[in-house]
Amino acid sequence: MKFSIGGPLKLAFRPWVEGLENIPAEGPAILASNHLSFSDSFFLPAVLDRKVTFIAKAEYFTTPGIKGRMTAAFFKGVGQLPVDRSGGRGAGEAAIKSGVDVIERGELFGIYPEGTRSPDGRLYRGKPGGLARVALATGAPVIPVAMIDTEKIQPPGQVMPKLMRPGIRIGRPLDFSRYSGMEHDRFVLRAVTDEVMYEIMKLSGQEYVDIYATAAKRQIAEAAKAEKEAEKAARAALAQAEKDRAQAARDRAQREQDDRERADGERSGS
Repeated sequence: MKFSIGGPLKLAFRPWVEGLENIPAEGPAILASNHLSFSDSFFLPAVLDRKVTFIAKAEYFTTPGIKGRMTAAFFKGVGQLPVDRSGGRGAGEAAIKSGVDVIERGELFGIYPEGTRSPDGRLYRGKPGGLARVALATGAPVIPVAMIDTEKIQPPGQVMPKLMRPGIRIGRPLDFSRYSGMEHDRFVLRAVTDEVMYEIMKLSGQEYVDIYATAAKRQIAEAAKAEKEAEKAARAALAQAEKDRAQAARDRAQREQDDRERADGERSGS
């Protein structure tokens, strides 16, 4: 996959990289990145010599048909792990176990602490479950990563990607060994996650928003729905106003016609 996808990807988009020396040549580490685009999981592995394993939703691996099998083969080839994210706490535990397994094999585990792509290019609050628990359970260093401008390459609704140079900034490894054995303390998990998000913010230069990206997406969807309903109501009100004006014009014309007929009748009678 590095030759078939990584090579052409680097050749076409020429991503720039800073801090590549912060990736260990061997041994486990957690790469914690902001998430701007679907392509993040391709650009980051493409610029590294080592394999990076990310978590991906199980639907990418279970879709039936030829297209589904090709999609599953593709995601397996680029180092994605299928995790059912619809099962609540059980799904979360499965994701954590998958991350621990990758670390225990001495490999690089990639994770997006925001949990989903940013809806507007800003950096959102990190979820404390996966990242912090894997880090504290394994003792692996956490390397903050900032993807730059990847959301501009293929914005939502755009079919063809734009040929432009995205960037990747890789920060220095963070050591959380001081919290060893405290992976079930929610305050510690929050502190670890916030420290990582702060480092990502410094690397990326993004505006930080202290809510979860999933909540932001709901707000944006609700605002879009409300705006659509308001536009619909405005169109309906405009249409009704036009109908009312047309009816008023008809009524006025009818009154004028009645007045003329009445005047004609009065003249005839006289």
